[in-house]
Amino acid sequence: MTVSSFFATMRAMSDGAKSEIKGDFDERVYELGYLLVSTIKDEDVSVNYGNLKELILSFGGETIADEMPKMMNLAYSMTKVVSNVRSKFNTAYFGWTKFMMEPEKVLELKKHLDLDPNFVRFLILKTVKENTIAAKRFVRGDMMHRRPPLKKNRDDEVVVPINKEEIDKEIDALVAV
Repeated sequence: MTVSSFFATMRAMSDGAKSEIKGDFDERVYELGYLLVSTIKDEDVSVNYGNLKELILSFGGETIADEMPKMMNLAYSMTKVVSNVRSKFNTAYFGWTKFMMEPEKVLELKKHLDLDPNFVRFLILKTVKENTIAAKRFVRGDMMHRRPPLKKNRDDEVVVPINKEEIDKEIDALVAV
């Protein structure tokens, strides 16, 4: 093997490695969290949900995980201006989807969602493919704040009056030891 063929082989290997690495990063994982307007009928929520999934597929995306939108109260009122009409929302349908897509296509998806009047707000984040939902754990602190149940005196129990002098003698005897 000559020196020039050695370098040619190394160059080909490095070019191949670059193309493999580039292939892995052509598509990135994103999560889209969104609020749909509360004026949508319950029957039409699934239609909007399906349209969003089809929109992601039309931009070359692949859905990894998602959740159907559910009605929820908002922490604060949000406004949306559509056709020069300002609407105020205190409730909305919240949903999310995790998908893989090329970064250039995500910008096109964002532009398309900006124009959709059914979305109050949405947020697109870069994320990882693995499930990142934390499991609920039992917290012992809740147990510490509970009061013990009160014991009820039974009729057959006899209550003996406390003699302070006897208690003082017993304490003195224990301290002397």
